[in-house]
Amino acid sequence: MKRISSVVAVVMAMVVVTPLVNAQSQRDIAQERKEIAKLSKQELNERASKDARREAKQLEKQGWLVTPGALPLEKQLDRSYMMQFEYDESLYPKYIMADAMSIGENYDAAKRQALELAKQNLAGQIQTEITDIVNNRVGNSQLASEEAVSVVQTISSSESLISVRLSRIVPIVECYRPKNNKNKEVLVRVAYNYKMAMEQVKEVVRTELEKEGKDLGEDLDLLLGL
Repeated sequence: MKRISSVVAVVMAMVVVTPLVNAQSQRDIAQERKEIAKLSKQELNERASKDARREAKQLEKQGWLVTPGALPLEKQLDRSYMMQFEYDESLYPKYIMADAMSIGENYDAAKRQALELAKQNLAGQIQTEITDIVNNRVGNSQLASEEAVSVVQTISSSESLISVRLSRIVPIVECYRPKNNKNKEVLVRVAYNYKMAMEQVKEVVRTELEKEGKDLGEDLDLLLGL
């Protein structure tokens, strides 16, 4: 028992948010997911459409436009909200979503930069999610404290590696607004499959630990719980 307590203490000390705040946040998120999971498909459609209309009006007031031939902004946002409301049987989101904006001299350049920023945003979210999983499950693992710390440190330093590994990013929302200097500001919202993201991060962590001569094998599977 003393050994387990020391593992928890060391790992939790590395978390940016306080344990109490993090625990409350996790409970709130879990409760919200449960409530959404109880909604029927029709109720989800109605809720998504309502939220999409509200956001579309706000963006249009701010001068955001869609390119010729693209879906209307409200339709794009409607799809985005529906994807955000999708959860698996364990109440984990099916998709991780990220927004990003960029300004460029032309539309294509601004779009490419916005997509890259969104990718980095996704990597940061995934990194945080994995760290939370480790912190929530480390108390039940059989790892020594130094092994748990190695995993957390590797996760914390791997955001750029995670970003590089991300592929098949799905653009959900794409709009722009012209600036006074004729530049274009582009806003994108992207989605990424949650399970695919978690598996890729797991592989990144495993590879980086092996480079350091730390082959945790099954212990890593137990700790990450993926």
